[in-house]
Amino acid sequence: MTSTMLLTSAAVVLVTSIFIAYRLQVRSSKTRRDAEAEKPNHLNLDASLSESALRLRKNLMAVLPDSIIIPANSNSFKKSMDAYWAQQACEVPPGCVVQPRNAQELSQAIRILKSEYDERMRVDGSLGKHPDGLFAVRSGGHSPVAGASSIQGGAVIDLSLFDEVTPAADGKSVAIGAGCKWVQVYNALQAKSLAVAGGRNSQVGVGGLTLGGGLSFFSPRFGIVCSNITEYEIVLADGSIVKASEASNPDLWRALKGGSNNFGIVTRFTARSFPAGDIWSGFLYLLPSQALKVLTSFREFLDRVISNDEGKVYDEHAAGPLACFTYLQALGVQAIAVALTHTRTPQSGTKWPACWQSSGFSKLWRLWSTCSVKSLPAATNELSVLNPPGRRQEFATTTIKNDQATLEATHQAYCDAIARIRKRNIKNMSWTLVLQPMLPDWARKGDPNVLGLDTCTDEPLVNVSFTVNWALSKDDEIVQGITRAAIEQIDAFATEHGTAHRYRYLNYCDSWQRPFDGYGKANLEFMREVSRKYDPEGLFQRGCAGGFKLGLCDGGR
Repeated sequence: MTSTMLLTSAAVVLVTSIFIAYRLQVRSSKTRRDAEAEKPNHLNLDASLSESALRLRKNLMAVLPDSIIIPANSNSFKKSMDAYWAQQACEVPPGCVVQPRNAQELSQAIRILKSEYDERMRVDGSLGKHPDGLFAVRSGGHSPVAGASSIQGGAVIDLSLFDEVTPAADGKSVAIGAGCKWVQVYNALQAKSLAVAGGRNSQVGVGGLTLGGGLSFFSPRFGIVCSNITEYEIVLADGSIVKASEASNPDLWRALKGGSNNFGIVTRFTARSFPAGDIWSGFLYLLPSQALKVLTSFREFLDRVISNDEGKVYDEHAAGPLACFTYLQALGVQAIAVALTHTRTPQSGTKWPACWQSSGFSKLWRLWSTCSVKSLPAATNELSVLNPPGRRQEFATTTIKNDQATLEATHQAYCDAIARIRKRNIKNMSWTLVLQPMLPDWARKGDPNVLGLDTCTDEPLVNVSFTVNWALSKDDEIVQGITRAAIEQIDAFATEHGTAHRYRYLNYCDSWQRPFDGYGKANLEFMREVSRKYDPEGLFQRGCAGGFKLGLCDGGR
């Protein structure tokens, strides 16, 4: 058999395997049935609620009777719980879901929550005797972090009715409701040939991504997503509805640019918009034997930021590369997918943009490619379908310098984990390592933020993340342990070789990580000062306990 025939056979096997893996996820199987059986029945939830949780719900229903969903409304409640991306979040039922229809209703809900918070603090000085918790906030519900947008027994503030997308008459800005998903934004703006620096996955919520910083196809041109928000409408802990912009509450405006849910509930973002048409985007699908070449091509492309090698300059329209290495437990196979994007439409729909054509990626032997000219909604949909909802999910992340040995050590940590996954036989597990650029120059574009990258050197950084999903709850702790061990293995190598970096991208962090420590001491203290000013009693530090906090509760105010 010739080498060409061997490669063709390997390609057929891999393509067939990936197709079967997809079918295994969406069709009936014993593992699938077991996962379905684990989903909770919420009909008897009221019996498990504490007296304080029932009191809170009663008070909310008295003021907002048409905006509250309770477990007794079985269909509506189930629909609300199924709206989460990660299956773990679907299994954390609140005592009620609050769906405010406008900022005024949200203000009323916050006042009730604040009153309950004050009462609980008066009784025991903390919320420690109230295991039900108080409230959580859900925009798109795409975070797998426990408690980020779900809470046992408390109230979930569901922002899904804040779904406006209103472009300004001059086309230079757009008002976006905090409950929108990015596909809603892109579809509305496409009709006007406009775009914003927004999420790359169509099903991610606007609120969570933007408040955590936000990476975009347009970040090389315009910066981090949060740095392109000119105004926030936000409901504070006392129920007041205020605007935060460069001219009004500028300290709050800056703190919201990466500060997550620590200062209030944002109801509307005003984002800069700009003319945009179709883009060139897609995936290259490769055999795992190409891993070293992918890592080398990745490093060389990022080095264009600081060097000009034979005219191969960095192109601010080039987004990515995103290098994804995946192991599918159900089939025991690995594959590589590399996402490439160029936000300026090339003259020829089939021709690669010059920056990608001159890169090492164009020379890689690939099974197939989806790279072509397509709409922004279509490009973001392509990223979303790779990891659909309804599975148990896990993220974890770190940041390294763009160093070949450290990239190879990162890939080795991914490979080492596969042996542990096989040994534990974690059913239907998808184990994916993702490498993508995180350039300090992006953080300097647009408005000032609190990420702390603006003071870094121009040396390109690499965002390392693991995106993991699996079938059964019995494997939760094992998966979390494997993921954490992989991150710690990478961090240990990078620290030893001087290629570590303090920044951690909040939207990819696991619950055990501390992203705000990576922002730098000055930025962390600034955020704490803003919290003390706008939320002096700590409602969003203690009452809204999910997500990543500023460390004020332990040390006092």
